[in-house]
Amino acid sequence: DIDHLNLRVQKELVEWLNWLKADIGFDGWRFDFAKGYSADVAKIYIDRSEPSFAVAEIWTSLAYGGDGKPNLNQDQHRQELVNWVDKVGGKGPATTFDFTTKGILNVAVEGELWRLRGTDGKAPGMIGWWPAKAVTFVDNHDTGSTQHMWPFPSDRVMQGYAYILTHPGTPCIFYDHFFDWGLKEEIDRLVSVRTRHGIHSESKLQIIEADADLYLAEIDGKVIVKLGPRYDVGNLIPGGFKVAAHGNDYAVW
Repeated sequence: DIDHLNLRVQKELVEWLNWLKADIGFDGWRFDFAKGYSADVAKIYIDRSEPSFAVAEIWTSLAYGGDGKPNLNQDQHRQELVNWVDKVGGKGPATTFDFTTKGILNVAVEGELWRLRGTDGKAPGMIGWWPAKAVTFVDNHDTGSTQHMWPFPSDRVMQGYAYILTHPGTPCIFYDHFFDWGLKEEIDRLVSVRTRHGIHSESKLQIIEADADLYLAEIDGKVIVKLGPRYDVGNLIPGGFKVAAHGNDYAVW
């Protein structure tokens, strides 16, 4: 165990971070198991090394109902993520992985897409509250891969990417999906749409429809994304929009 309250530990870790930055060229930090030490300590490391980007892994359990599925309201869960960023410094480079969105998406793509509209009409994860500080992802080395601790439904992974790569927040692509699963071209197309239309972490999201078999949303008035098996949605798509990417149960105009 590392005693992060020990001043010598803090000093040596800060020196190491600054060496990584100045001599090796790293320019952002990932704080593993960030719930294992206080946000005040993380703030010391960030303030004294001044990275351009920092992201924390704060993985806690969602609130579940008697049916074993996540409750619709996950405000307490995303509040924990927001609190961490607040304490570290909301105006600095600190962000957190949006585990709230990950947990909801896991279940939503299994025929419960209504979950993707929160009670306030916004996205139900951290991106619905503070998208500039939310790093979205479908799976990572813990949840998927060989550890498989909380995997995304494997046959619906591209629905997950269609969501995070068109939505606010800072999306994160999993190495395995991109290089090992044969999804590189499909993911690339979605990245191109995001880049071409200048979608960014604080883009404006308007949820048009959120039913069991259909999620439809417009981003910045430029991009529309559809998730779910419902095919006939032409009447909901404004004129002038053309399909730019599509796959199994998703499309992007």
